[in-house]
Amino acid sequence: MKIDIIKEKSSFLESYFHLKENKSNVKTEILAGITTFVTMAYIIFVNPNILKLAGMNSANAIGDAATKFTVGTDPIVSAVFVATCIAAAIGTFIMGFYANLPFAQAPGMGLNAFFTYTVCLTLGFTWHQALSCVLMSGILFIIITVTSIREKIVDAIPQNLKYAISGGIGLYIALIGLKSGGVIVANQATLVGFGNFTKAGTLLTIIGITITGILMARGVKGSILIGIISTTIIGIPLGITSLANIHVFSAPPSLAPTFAAFDFSGLLSKGGTSVGGAILSVFMVVITICLVDLFDTIGTLVGTATKAGMLDETGKVLRMKKALLCDAVATTAGAFLGTSTVSTYVESTAGVSEGGRTGLTSVTVGVLFILSLFFSGLVGLVPGQATAPALVIVGVLMMSTIKNINFDDFTEALPAFFTIALMPFTYSIANGIAAAMIFYPIMKIATGRQKELSPIVYILAVLFLLRYILLPFV
Repeated sequence: MKIDIIKEKSSFLESYFHLKENKSNVKTEILAGITTFVTMAYIIFVNPNILKLAGMNSANAIGDAATKFTVGTDPIVSAVFVATCIAAAIGTFIMGFYANLPFAQAPGMGLNAFFTYTVCLTLGFTWHQALSCVLMSGILFIIITVTSIREKIVDAIPQNLKYAISGGIGLYIALIGLKSGGVIVANQATLVGFGNFTKAGTLLTIIGITITGILMARGVKGSILIGIISTTIIGIPLGITSLANIHVFSAPPSLAPTFAAFDFSGLLSKGGTSVGGAILSVFMVVITICLVDLFDTIGTLVGTATKAGMLDETGKVLRMKKALLCDAVATTAGAFLGTSTVSTYVESTAGVSEGGRTGLTSVTVGVLFILSLFFSGLVGLVPGQATAPALVIVGVLMMSTIKNINFDDFTEALPAFFTIALMPFTYSIANGIAAAMIFYPIMKIATGRQKELSPIVYILAVLFLLRYILLPFV
């Protein structure tokens, strides 16, 4: 009887997610989902830590909120933890069941920093008003996605830039991994430099990269996940992986302090005393959220899909419109729950590198986000030095697409270079794409090849220029 039930479940998963058609199977998809989740699980702790500095804490003071977040220590911060998990699960479930793609979603890094440091601490919005802006951006996203505007923007990106986006993301996530693992550190004289290799954390990262690299070279299935687990275990005697005060099970905190905590009327007091000034201030915040999220998501989808070969015969990302609708809905839902903008996660490349090709990978990630509400102690067990090697290895894999770029044509080479270079150098996927979209039409027009340009490219170039002129500090 049990065997029949297992066969029925396997048959359902096969028919729903089209596993054989995508040259995958249940085991591979679940393994890929676990890999993606473990690589990006840091967000459920990092996001509350960042948003509490925006005032989302009971102390409502930066100094009192600067300690590391622990579930249950503050009602508002704990509510952000719950909102983060649920918003991530919603977006990722939709991506899996609706778009049937192996991409995970969660409140975006960079966008949560924009929410805190720019919207709240620089522009003076309260976190209630900032959540109102996130809600408006989510609704705007849904509108432009349903009307296919976002999909047309993706289609307008030149093919060489799509290859460059994949390579740029490779360098970007490798930098994230090397930085979080202590291999690369800040240096006042040279901007960046090598870390201290005598430190246990940095040494553990190097060990993890070596183990995972050897497994990859030998073609071992599940190399990245095995590397993460092995590095976590090795971190115990090194004093990096802490087994102290582990709580296997705990009930989720209440979501009440942040649920639908909007303040639309207060937005009219922003930008000075005039209503016009307030509207302009709010408009620029909403548009900036949209632009950054739009191109972070587009960059991740295009880059990862290009590397995985998940493109149709015309070079377009499969089911792109559905994929774009996922983060629009998730951002709207996340605003109601009490978190910043939800975006497609670049760490999805870890799962794709493990063979994830269908929505079953995403569904697995979504289930793990829900379980995190009850097992936060176990999720927090994996140190950053154990996931850092995974990002470095995935960065290596992502870089392979740059061999397809036509560097012999300088009108293509310069924008492609800016895409690849500025993503890691400015710590932003969106900035890399923005620079490319500004220089691409300049190079084409200057050489009399403007016929190669889509009208959308001109519009994007102007929007990015306005964004950097009006909000240069973002």
